[in-house]
Amino acid sequence: MHPVLKHFLKKHFLRFKIRERFSKTEQLRQQNLVKSYKLAKKTGVIPNFSMTGFKVFSQFEEDGLLLYTLSMIENPVKTFLEFGSDDGVNSNSANLHFHHDWTGLFIDGNKQAIERGKYFYKKWGNPNAPQPNFLNSMITRENINELISNGGLAGEIGMMSIDIDGNDYWVWEAINCINPQVVIIETHNEFGMNDVVVPYDADYFYPGKQIDYHGASPVAMTNLANHLGYKLVGCNELGFNFIFVRKDLAPALKAVSVESVLTHPSNKVAQQKFEAIKDWDYVWNRTF
Repeated sequence: MHPVLKHFLKKHFLRFKIRERFSKTEQLRQQNLVKSYKLAKKTGVIPNFSMTGFKVFSQFEEDGLLLYTLSMIENPVKTFLEFGSDDGVNSNSANLHFHHDWTGLFIDGNKQAIERGKYFYKKWGNPNAPQPNFLNSMITRENINELISNGGLAGEIGMMSIDIDGNDYWVWEAINCINPQVVIIETHNEFGMNDVVVPYDADYFYPGKQIDYHGASPVAMTNLANHLGYKLVGCNELGFNFIFVRKDLAPALKAVSVESVLTHPSNKVAQQKFEAIKDWDYVWNRTF
């Protein structure tokens, strides 16, 4: 399909393709889930993290995992930041906007995707919440704080989602203008239990010189999170989208080990890919 036609169809007909995601039935189901999670928190009998996932707008089951995580926080701030978000519709934040009245900021380097996102949220956005802001920009350590500030965010926010297929680790470390309660970020489980990060490259663009040579291992990302004041509480079933909660929040959610969340069989298959690039340039066993 020609790219121009594909863009046109996505922009004008996506809502009809995914209309069932916006149903009142789905919204009520999720509202009841939140009530049940809050009751479970009071009683001290909380569900197993891995059993709370479901997919409405997210790539996998992150919608459910995030809803559960945020329900364990007293009065989460209903503001998100998501970068590497494409058009913001198939994202980790859309469910929070459409079904839970959140707003926030989407940033992506794809100009057409940002155009589609602006159109979609302006035409179909939740009338009970402000429209999210959209920024079109490539993201680096050097510009991320300026982008966030220009997008209208500052101070404490509820959730930050990072998925830029490359410098995720280095960009998160550079952020100092906001204080997210929850962070979901992509790790590179091909690196297994090694504590490794591909060095920062401001000009990196996926897939780079080799499709598996980018990002940070789950161990390295968790060490960075710990340094920044976050605890690992779980991840998606496939073991690469890690969810962290600030340590001063959600005492009901206990920290878990990296090993405990890398149990899916696909992880062993993925880790075999590291053999071909294991001798390339990495930051190994970084200390803070």
